Amino acid sequence: MEEGGSDSQTYGKPERRGPQGVHLSPEEDTEDGGSDQETYKDEEPALPPDLDWLEELYEDSDGDGDLAVVADTEKKRSCAETARMFKLRRNLDQLDCLHRQKEHDMLKAREELKLCQHNIEIMLEQRDNLEKEMEQQKASDNSVAVFRIRAQLRHLCQKLRSEEELEGLISTELKQQELELSEVEVEIGKFSSLREEVQEEEQVFQLIKAQKAATRLKQEKKSNQNLRFKMHHLTDKQEASKKEETEYQKKSEETQANRKIAVKYLKETIKRIHQQEAEKEQQNRELLEKRIQAVTSLKSSIAATQESLRVQQSRAKANAQKKKQQERQLRESLQAQGINSIKHMHQQKQLKRIKQKQEEFEERQKSKRVAIVEKILQEEQLVRSRQRHQLLLPKPSNKFPSFGRAREKLLSYLDPRPPSATEEKTIIQLREFSDISSSSSASSDVEDLEETMLQEVVHQMLADSLSEPEFAGLWDQKYKKLMDEKTTLFQTDVNQKDAVMESGKLNISAKKVHGKELKGPPFISKPEVILFKDFEVGKMYKKKIVLTNISYTTNHCKLLGVSTQLKDFISANFDPPGSLSTGMSCDMQVVFKPMINEDMEGEVKFASTVGPFSVPIKCSIKKCDLEVDSQFIDFGSHVVGQTVIQTITLTNKGALPTFFSLDTSTCVSPDNSHVQMPSQNSVNMCQDTSSKNTASDHQKSSALMEDKGLHPEEESQELFEASQHEQPMSEASASCPDVVPEVCVLTDVEAQVVKSLSDCNDISLGKVRQGEIGPFESIKLEIVFSPAIPGEAKLDFHIKFSHLSSKPIPIKVRGIAVNSPVWVVQPSIDLKICMFDCLYQDSITVQSRAPTALKLTFEVCQEMRKHIEILPKTGFIQAQSSFNAQLKFLPRRSLSKDAKNFFDSDTEVLEVPMVVQVAGQVQLVHFTVQAIVTSSDLQFDQTEVDFGYCSIYQSVKSTVHLTNLSLLPQDFGFLGIPEFVDVQPNDGFGTLLPHESLEIDLIFSANKGKDYNFQLICKSGMNRDFLLPCRAVGVQPPLELSHSLVQFGATAVGDHSTAILHLINRQTDHNQSKQPGAVTLEVPRLFSFIPPEDSDISITPTTGHLMPGKRCLIQVTFRPRLLEQDIKEESLRVLHRAKLLYEKELERKRHAEQEAKKDIPGEPGKAKKASVNPKNEKVSDDATTDKLTESPNSADIQPGSQLYEEARTSLLYSFTQHYREYTIPCFISDGDPPKEDRQAQQAWSPFNTLYLKLQCPAVQPPLVVISNSGHNIIDFHQVAVGEKALKSFTVQNISKESLDLRSSILNIFGPFSLLNALRSIRPGEKHILVLAFSPTQEKKYCETLEVHNQKMTLEMTLCGEGVVPAVTLSHQGGLLDFGYVLENESASQVLKLQNNSAVSVDFKVLLASLSPSRPQGGADSVPFLLGSYTDSHIQPTVGTQNYSSLSVFSVVPIQGSIGPGQTQDISITFQPDHPSVNYSDRLTIELKNKSKICMMDLKGAATSRNMYLFGGDLLKVPIESLLPPLKTSHPQHGTESEVVEKPSIPVLLKLRARYSSGAIIPAVRELQVGCIRSTQPSKKSGEFYWDDVASLQQLGFSVDPSKGSMEIGDKRTITVTWTPQSGYKPYEVMQTCVALTLKGDEMTVYRITLMALVSTT
Repeated sequence: MEEGGSDSQTYGKPERRGPQGVHLSPEEDTEDGGSDQETYKDEEPALPPDLDWLEELYEDSDGDGDLAVVADTEKKRSCAETARMFKLRRNLDQLDCLHRQKEHDMLKAREELKLCQHNIEIMLEQRDNLEKEMEQQKASDNSVAVFRIRAQLRHLCQKLRSEEELEGLISTELKQQELELSEVEVEIGKFSSLREEVQEEEQVFQLIKAQKAATRLKQEKKSNQNLRFKMHHLTDKQEASKKEETEYQKKSEETQANRKIAVKYLKETIKRIHQQEAEKEQQNRELLEKRIQAVTSLKSSIAATQESLRVQQSRAKANAQKKKQQERQLRESLQAQGINSIKHMHQQKQLKRIKQKQEEFEERQKSKRVAIVEKILQEEQLVRSRQRHQLLLPKPSNKFPSFGRAREKLLSYLDPRPPSATEEKTIIQLREFSDISSSSSASSDVEDLEETMLQEVVHQMLADSLSEPEFAGLWDQKYKKLMDEKTTLFQTDVNQKDAVMESGKLNISAKKVHGKELKGPPFISKPEVILFKDFEVGKMYKKKIVLTNISYTTNHCKLLGVSTQLKDFISANFDPPGSLSTGMSCDMQVVFKPMINEDMEGEVKFASTVGPFSVPIKCSIKKCDLEVDSQFIDFGSHVVGQTVIQTITLTNKGALPTFFSLDTSTCVSPDNSHVQMPSQNSVNMCQDTSSKNTASDHQKSSALMEDKGLHPEEESQELFEASQHEQPMSEASASCPDVVPEVCVLTDVEAQVVKSLSDCNDISLGKVRQGEIGPFESIKLEIVFSPAIPGEAKLDFHIKFSHLSSKPIPIKVRGIAVNSPVWVVQPSIDLKICMFDCLYQDSITVQSRAPTALKLTFEVCQEMRKHIEILPKTGFIQAQSSFNAQLKFLPRRSLSKDAKNFFDSDTEVLEVPMVVQVAGQVQLVHFTVQAIVTSSDLQFDQTEVDFGYCSIYQSVKSTVHLTNLSLLPQDFGFLGIPEFVDVQPNDGFGTLLPHESLEIDLIFSANKGKDYNFQLICKSGMNRDFLLPCRAVGVQPPLELSHSLVQFGATAVGDHSTAILHLINRQTDHNQSKQPGAVTLEVPRLFSFIPPEDSDISITPTTGHLMPGKRCLIQVTFRPRLLEQDIKEESLRVLHRAKLLYEKELERKRHAEQEAKKDIPGEPGKAKKASVNPKNEKVSDDATTDKLTESPNSADIQPGSQLYEEARTSLLYSFTQHYREYTIPCFISDGDPPKEDRQAQQAWSPFNTLYLKLQCPAVQPPLVVISNSGHNIIDFHQVAVGEKALKSFTVQNISKESLDLRSSILNIFGPFSLLNALRSIRPGEKHILVLAFSPTQEKKYCETLEVHNQKMTLEMTLCGEGVVPAVTLSHQGGLLDFGYVLENESASQVLKLQNNSAVSVDFKVLLASLSPSRPQGGADSVPFLLGSYTDSHIQPTVGTQNYSSLSVFSVVPIQGSIGPGQTQDISITFQPDHPSVNYSDRLTIELKNKSKICMMDLKGAATSRNMYLFGGDLLKVPIESLLPPLKTSHPQHGTESEVVEKPSIPVLLKLRARYSSGAIIPAVRELQVGCIRSTQPSKKSGEFYWDDVASLQQLGFSVDPSKGSMEIGDKRTITVTWTPQSGYKPYEVMQTCVALTLKGDEMTVYRITLMALVSTT
């Protein structure tokens, strides 16, 4: 062997070859330690392929590290040493096998030798018997018997010689076998030590393997534990996910409910909004109508103004013409006077331009001043509105204090003194004029200049508000001078004289008298101002004044007069006193007689030597002079609950009575700043409405102009008309000069807020809120401060008056409310969730800020005194400290009855108001105690648990629900549990969430057969006991299962797992007490397992009969599979996915076609051609869509269809692990049926039922069959016996790991075989297994091939049927004679093969002449032919052949196949090439399984003439040489021979007459003469005749017919009869010769020798 050779070369020692090529090298086991051995160890040659698994084994063992080291070597075995051990074991096994073979051959030879010797002995006995018999026949002179016995003796001697030769050969072979056996035994003896060593190494290897298996078992257990842990973790996750889903569902339901509520309110809100929008639309429509009216009025006013402008233009033209005419006249007059008219005119024009510019500048200054004032007023209004908004905030702050100061300053600068009536009129006229001029002017330069001036004024205001001067006096003086200069510009109705006097008065220069500077007027008056107060029209008033000279020199005074406005009302009686020295005085009387009821001012003017001076006069009508003693009231800090009242005094210092009212609104507008009298109400309302309407119309017109985009001219005209509309309002305001036009706009929302604030404020007004105050009277007004909420309280209100000249008086009230000095720190004590009959405590902390100690009393309402207690009830709290009281809450069960007002039994919410009384404090201190009071009950859903009948071998589980009725989690635990009861989960301990129900599994395991009555105690965390009564009946079944729980390993789909159990019928203990339903007799039992239908579980046997004391083996098999319903549903899904993909593909094609059409703009011819194919495609697409759109029913999907197999494969590839549990009952009978009626139904007791629990996890198969439609059955169907059929199937690795495949061993004597080897396949790879089926018998075969890997075993069922082919031939066999044929011509015959079997049959036609294994001796040998020459009909199997080396006989076809029930024609042709009568061959028809249908001999003869003779006995050996025939001389027979020209053909014909019963039966022989039908047209018919027939008759021979003619193709039979003549001697042979002549195309003479004798046999 190659291995032996490689080993011998490695060791470098001579090889010793055992018998039959078995290589054995005993030197391999020696440990010489030479260099060769070291070389071997270093090289470590690679292992042969069949020992690769050893290397993997040692790699695994090296990685594990858990294998023990062998005690002898204490070293790890190398892989090469193990391979060497296996090689030696294999060689030793081969040697043992050789020894057994040699021993078998030797025994066989001995048996053959014994048999041969036995045969020789028998033959010797037969020879002796024949010799004795022959001597006896000789003695009796029976020659016939002697000839017969001699022939038998000769034949027996030949057999004896052959047997003796065979004995010699066998003895020689036996000696050789014994020699070889001894050699093998010597070889075995040589390797005895090596055998022992190999056995020791094998033991060590087995030990290592066992240790490896143990470590693997440990690892598997660990992996199983890890898997269980993962499964448990997975179940926990699933439960958590379920809880999350339930919570999410609850939240979603809540959100939906909230959405419904929100939608309801949203609808109401939308409805309200729609109503508001409708109202706004109505208002907009009204506003639009008003704007339309305003626009129409504007259009009419524009038309009027245009007409007025035309008139003005015509007037201007007329004036211009007049001016030109006047200039012309003036120029003429100047020229007449001799003055340069051009120069004079030019000077006059320049003066006019200068005056015009000065006037324009003054007008511009006036308009800018008015605009500044209006801007200031608007800003003040904005600041006030902001202040009103700030009042709504909790901490109002004045963000713009500087604007008010800036306004006051600017007003004081502009008007340092109160304006008179005339000045106010001029201001109003200027304001109106400025409005008109600003609205009508379209000059952009003027507008830009005004804007810049306004910006400068605003910046100056901000600068004034943000910066204060260091010296206020200088700052004020500077602006007073400016304002004095500006106010002079407003006086337009004063005379030039008065203007000169005013300018003189204002510009008094300081004069020096006697070196002293005189300041002020030279005279002073007493009183300084002549005041006529509260005058009445029509009365006369007189006053006397005294003038005193205060100058430093003698002076005199002269009365110049009274002011112009006072001339009609005041007269002065003054007598000039003359010169008055310093300090001297004089009198003057002033008489005042008022004619109008108006305030007037003026002065009495005097002249003196120093300069003029005047005495002011003031005349005032009756007025209301109202004031309060304090405009700011501060209540200070007061405790909440107290009431404080303060008063203010309203005094009327004037002589005119008025009505007053208190207004709490934050702003006062001109419309509501006065109290309306009843008589003036209607007038004022008309004025207000008219002013409002004009203002709104003006706003609408401006808005319309903005919308319509009017031109500047139209805009100026509209503004001019608007100013005319506003004139009545200005006149109305001018009629009341004392009123400051301040506007305060207040929206409806703000008014509501202010009203609500005023209503809910802690500061309120007293009872007197309006009334009448007379002249010089005082009224006290009360303001009440009743704080209810801690914090600062504010109230701003105004005192309004009905007199128009009286301004509202603002009053500000402030107060601070502080908490009571004693309060509870935690006003709401929440005890959370409490349980009945449990004590809960909390602390009540009372804090005091009072400076003295106070007495506290805690009060509990009458309803709650049984449940709540406060200790102590009374206490003293020290100054500015805290006091703690203890609250004890012990809710009783009667809480719902005692405190119905405080406790809601539905929601279980308790809310109790509590009071603390403080001595000396009016307000009580309130606090609230809140709690949710719940029950502490745990409730079982069952009042009693009945386990029923329970076997002592089984456990009964009953599930109860334990519910927590409390709102708090509660711990529970089952205590004092009996030993036969188990409570799960967590051994009966756990925690229940509020209102949670938990399933409690009560597992009852009876240990005896008796009645059980017990109670389970569930104790809660509140130390409450809840009892659960239980009862059960223990039963002992007559049979017992060795295991009641079977846990299968993870089994792949297609694999199976098997568990072995035992069902035991134990002998009953008679001493045991009787149990309910149990039978104590020892009787046979019938059992029956009822597995679930359509499940993966099978049990063998399911039923049986078990004797007492016996056991029965039960096999449980778990075969996970795919359910048919799942496969059909997956089929529908696969079909749906295919439909979607097809629709997407169609959509993609349509899209591509559309894009192609867009790309190709227009070729009509091509488009038509191209449109043909899409139609066809659409037709096919529609057909396929129709198929896809047909949604089949799952019932229509047949198993085995393509869709079914695709779905099955898809499920296998996507299979996920699933776990199932089965509980299988085993019913047990009470005994055998009665002997009288064995067919009666057995009695079955439900109490004796056993239960077998199976845990079956199924996983995805790592190896699947992807061929054969996924089926695990390979059916070879019918195969002819002896033939071989091949089939293959493909497996694929669908796991993520490589799989090492190995197969089970098939039956070596069976018909199935696996032709290829298995290998390791990686993930996703495929492997093909080739199987062969070769049946040897006519029967059905079935066998299972298991393909193993690390994770599963794939079972393939192999089945097939062996069939014996039934083929018949039309010819019965034997001899097929073609007769005589002319040379070089042919003759054919047809045979029919009929296949009557159900399988196709392959056949083959064999000719002995063409067989390569044709025998070269034996039956065809010359000695055999010569020995058998006595029988003339015996011919060799293969006779004469053609000289041309072509076969004489040919067959068509030589092979083929015949289908079931079909026929096949076989044509046989005979074509000789030379004359001979010894043409022969053997034809054999074989099937593929080597079975022979028939075997027939083919025979034929050939001649060169058309006439032939057939018959007679053989005269020579029927074997012809291939050499040419030799010429032989024929012997002469005396007188009977005749000399012929051509040689005659000798023919021997033997005739045997029989002698029987004293009579001789004549001998008859036949010869046949024929004429051959030839294809050559030259051939003709023939004739035959006998010569010398008379001589034949003399000897007793007769020939019939003696002559005749022959047609082509005819045959004639010639009968030769011999009848012995009288005088015939016994045992005499009669012999004669006769010629038979045949005439055809040639003449042929046959010399026939007739030999006749009489035979007695």
